Amino acid sequence: MKLVAAKVPVSTVWTSPDAPRDVDAPAVAASPDVAGWAKSMDTETRLGLHGRTLTQLLYGEPVVVRSERQGWSEILAPWQPSSSDELGYPGWIPSSHLGELPSSATAPVAVAVPSVALTAEPGSGHLLDLSFATVLASVDHSDGFTRVALPDGGQGWIADSALRSVEAPATAEDRIRLGSQFLGLEYLWGGTSSYGLDCSGLVHTVSRVLGQRVPRDAHDQADTLESIPVEEARPGDLYFFARPGKQVHHVGFVSAEGMLHASETGKLLENEPLLPARLETLVAAGRL
Repeated sequence: MKLVAAKVPVSTVWTSPDAPRDVDAPAVAASPDVAGWAKSMDTETRLGLHGRTLTQLLYGEPVVVRSERQGWSEILAPWQPSSSDELGYPGWIPSSHLGELPSSATAPVAVAVPSVALTAEPGSGHLLDLSFATVLASVDHSDGFTRVALPDGGQGWIADSALRSVEAPATAEDRIRLGSQFLGLEYLWGGTSSYGLDCSGLVHTVSRVLGQRVPRDAHDQADTLESIPVEEARPGDLYFFARPGKQVHHVGFVSAEGMLHASETGKLLENEPLLPARLETLVAAGRL
């Protein structure tokens, strides 16, 4: 096994190298166009991702490579805890999406806005657009910009206004504020980027920006995080949902309105009251 890093802004993790369909070609290209891929899919095509996609990796995220096969790497994602493997979330990604780890691993900062330009110099020389929840090590500051360490030994600059230190204290209000940036975003199975989120992906990525490493999947979040009585839940806590005799399948942030969540039923990220049909499956609450 070897430790490397994602060197593309967003790399989608698949159940196998055979899982991508023809329509998924933009997501598995050497320079993936995840934004274009997400926009190209209608509801039926998105639902077809069930059993194909698992999660997503963001730029600079560490990756353990277990094996390689015909241009694909079998990987584990250590930043995404999972009951499937104690070393991290498992799956497959194109090997072309991987590079060497950044040379620095101190003073981490997270992208706290939906997307931001990574530039070669402060404010100029566009390199890439980075997604919300991308975490990189900061190595310098100049005139409102932070220099960050990149995969394969490079460096770049990001506007300070788009960043948050992951070591700064987090509040419940921070969770609601950060998550609310994505109201109206279309649900994406396995999504952990600003181009599409699923329910547990929303919780996982918001927590990452706030310096909290939580499991990737809803049922693991329910099993791992502090459990509290449902009636004691307050904004910024979590609601968990399950059908009788089944594991937790849905999660959302408790909000003043009811719940902020990525709804596969409504197919959008929304902040809405808990309707009777949803309350029927509310089984637990948790605290971050």
